[in-house]
Amino acid sequence: MKTKEMQFESREGISLAGSLALPVGSNPSAYALFAHCFTCHKDLKAVLHITQALTQQGIAVFRFDFTGLGQSGGDFMDTNFSSNVEDLIVAAKFLKESYQAPQIIIGHSLGGAAVLLAATRLDDVKAIVTLGAPAEPLHVQNHFQESIAKINKEGKATVSIGGRPFTIKKQFIDDLAQVDLAAELKNLKKALLIMHSPQDTIVSIEHAAKIYKLATHPKSFISLEGADHLLTKKVDSMYVGSIIAIWASRYIVHETS
Repeated sequence: MKTKEMQFESREGISLAGSLALPVGSNPSAYALFAHCFTCHKDLKAVLHITQALTQQGIAVFRFDFTGLGQSGGDFMDTNFSSNVEDLIVAAKFLKESYQAPQIIIGHSLGGAAVLLAATRLDDVKAIVTLGAPAEPLHVQNHFQESIAKINKEGKATVSIGGRPFTIKKQFIDDLAQVDLAAELKNLKKALLIMHSPQDTIVSIEHAAKIYKLATHPKSFISLEGADHLLTKKVDSMYVGSIIAIWASRYIVHETS
């Protein structure tokens, strides 16, 4: 695949970093937008492997760093779940104006919950994919459960997530608590593929079952047997990308330019 690095602005005017991976030797049959996991970044190995598998099947992939993460500007502590959804909306608009609108939207972990909400506001999106996504965005506070009391009392706290320090503000938790993902799922009315590992120790597979139950058809579930939450094994993430390409081909309108 060939990759183009680019910058675009968030709704608040913050510079966000994006990478567009294109298939070699042919025009993309469709474009996909990828949302990375909580406190992760667009260049996570699993994301790169999924992107590689998709481009091999002729699908272009636009991945980007949410505000305050990776190479994007802004301060993470001033962001929340709602701002992630807004970043996705802006990224989709940028892709549509610069190339083509994304017909596929993919989200990993909390990014999966974010794409479920963003897709309801993106008319061009035909196919949605979640990878190890929580059925309730508030589940993410399990990463810093021991600091909840301090955050509520003092308004913020510095926590360790994946061995890195992050400042979490009370507004972040309050924002998560206001999200009614169940209501959004009932009104989604777009093709949905849920991919989850039974061995996921970060977000249990019961979350996948709940998302599946709440969503309307067409909906599909693929078990990622033996994979971990971050899809760290290349064989797992390449498998994910190849399955997405096959599944999405049933729903997307193939473009030729």
